[in-house]
Amino acid sequence: MTTRFPVAVDAALRDAGWSPGRWDIRQAEIWADTLRAHTSPSGYRHAVFPAAVEVWAEFGGLRVAGTAPGRHIAPTPLTVDPAAGLHWARTLSDLGRALDTEVAPLGTEEGHHGQATALVAIDAQGRVYSLDHSGDWYLGATFDAALGVLVTGTQPLRLAYAAE
Repeated sequence: MTTRFPVAVDAALRDAGWSPGRWDIRQAEIWADTLRAHTSPSGYRHAVFPAAVEVWAEFGGLRVAGTAPGRHIAPTPLTVDPAAGLHWARTLSDLGRALDTEVAPLGTEEGHHGQATALVAIDAQGRVYSLDHSGDWYLGATFDAALGVLVTGTQPLRLAYAAE
């Protein structure tokens, strides 16, 4: 076991196929190129930055799911696939503007039967967010912390925006 992650998160990662030293920069670059090449019908483009590429390289393609009951809510499986956010360029741009940073897609949270229920995104400082039909949520200051929230079923914080 590593000391980087709590036991439950480490176990979920290993069950998903992760191991220390996992690094697929080639796939991360493919995702980066795909996102950079996409322009929404309204002209929005994706931001690509080191914090996102590093998560894609280490965790890309994994489906990480907790197996124990959640602390506050049910654990939420996460699939790390930034291409799932391809058509969310405007939404991520809007979130980035509200947070005064750039935001890139990481993947999706999954509900029953493996259907995506939320988009998971990261900002240029490495903070992680979830966007779903009920609002925008702060999952943690790092991807590692966000994994802990999702795998252990810890209640995330709802983002509140100042009125414009």
